[in-house]
Amino acid sequence: MLLSSLLLIPFLGTAALLLWPGKPAPGQLRLITIAILVLQLLASLLVTLRFDPAQAGMQLQEFHLWLPGIGLDYALGVDGLSLPLVLINAALTLVSAVITRDIDKRPRIYFAMLVLISGAVNGAFLAENLLLFFLFYELELIPLWLLISVWGGANKAYAATKFLIFTAISGMLILGAFLGLALLTGSVDFSLTPVLSDRLAMGGQLVLLVALLVGFGIKIPLVPLHNWLPDAHTQASTPVSVLLAGVLLKLGTYGLLRFGLQLFPEAWVKLAPGLAIWAAISVLYGSLAAIAQTDMKRMVAFSSVGHMGYVLLAAAANTPISLLGAVFQMVSHGLISALLFLLVGIVYRKTGTRDLTVLHGLLNPEKGLPLTGSMMIVAVMASAGLPGMAGFISEFLVFRGSIAAFPLATLLSMVGSGLTAVYFLLLVNRAFFGRLSITPDSEDSRRDARLDVQLAVVSPRETIPAMALVAGVVGLGLLPMSLSRLSDASLTALALQAMGVS
Repeated sequence: MLLSSLLLIPFLGTAALLLWPGKPAPGQLRLITIAILVLQLLASLLVTLRFDPAQAGMQLQEFHLWLPGIGLDYALGVDGLSLPLVLINAALTLVSAVITRDIDKRPRIYFAMLVLISGAVNGAFLAENLLLFFLFYELELIPLWLLISVWGGANKAYAATKFLIFTAISGMLILGAFLGLALLTGSVDFSLTPVLSDRLAMGGQLVLLVALLVGFGIKIPLVPLHNWLPDAHTQASTPVSVLLAGVLLKLGTYGLLRFGLQLFPEAWVKLAPGLAIWAAISVLYGSLAAIAQTDMKRMVAFSSVGHMGYVLLAAAANTPISLLGAVFQMVSHGLISALLFLLVGIVYRKTGTRDLTVLHGLLNPEKGLPLTGSMMIVAVMASAGLPGMAGFISEFLVFRGSIAAFPLATLLSMVGSGLTAVYFLLLVNRAFFGRLSITPDSEDSRRDARLDVQLAVVSPRETIPAMALVAGVVGLGLLPMSLSRLSDASLTALALQAMGVS
């Protein structure tokens, strides 16, 4: 029942928020949500304490027959691939709830959807049955659409609709691949069993794997399937952007490893060279697109497109080191992107703009946002791969594990890593250095409407979660063994499976 608690806590919590008697104030609902998510985090930590890192297979498994006629069983398990993502989900959903403020419109539904998404993500990461995974994968779709379409920005309807269409197509492709597997093998067994040549011809494997690659590629997202992401981030509120970038994109990368690489190891090896090139293109495109942005939030959104490409490169190389780098990249990107979106949200709330041609000198120690600026510099350095931070160890492992298999794609991805420093230094230089002002660039100071402004102090509700994320980014960079010991055995076994080693 330990893994089931990771579902029961958020699902029962969602019901409690929706059915809470009377008309509770938004602040009361927020405190109830935080309490629910703290319980979920404690349950996740208890799972970690019960987890044996030396074992490569699934642990703490739970199995109950549900609908055996269609192959749908309640099967849960956790291993070194899923456990870090369960932990990051618990932590970042809690951060999203803590930093939520000014929710006066339908607060009951807002907080219920936040908790429901967290439970659905847990279910997806823990599911050992393909159909069960799909149910949880789809369960987070409508709540996230609501969070964007109801509590988003001026163009929220457009962004939410685009997200819904893209993600619905993603779900159809994934379900089609799972059902195609049953059709071609003549079995209704939807367990996590690798499909080998004695069960399905290579042509069938390739078709099903391509469907999964496109389906999960939309969710990650990879170029050219990324079009929905910048709009969704730009229109979403800060807590929703934290959740989207830090947690929900990882459903795609997790799906690539769990259902692409693990289910179709033979077909994966044949497609690996093309996947490596696809990864390099995504990395370079995301980096170059980020350089062209003047909206801070769109810049961070495009950076996610590039950084998720590293996970595909690592998966294509399929070595124990590269797969460990993939998990590091998922966790580090979750922490770093959440921190970046949180800080951009603070800047927007205090200045009313995210335009890099308008913001200047926010690092001013007396009238600006010195603590926010300092943490932004840390986040930028971590994202650019500065040694001693989480971004460095994840990129190093990806490149070290991939360069022997795909030297050209790895070198191109290294160029993309260098470009990360370029666009984030542009962000910091334009917005945080120079004379404090919130004006368009002008040679005539008399035209400037807001020179030498006095910005309001940032509340502890925002600074404390940001400082916790900074601690996580630096701590993971200095103590990478805290993560590698959880995942090493499972990822080594996954890599050997695709190499044909029993």
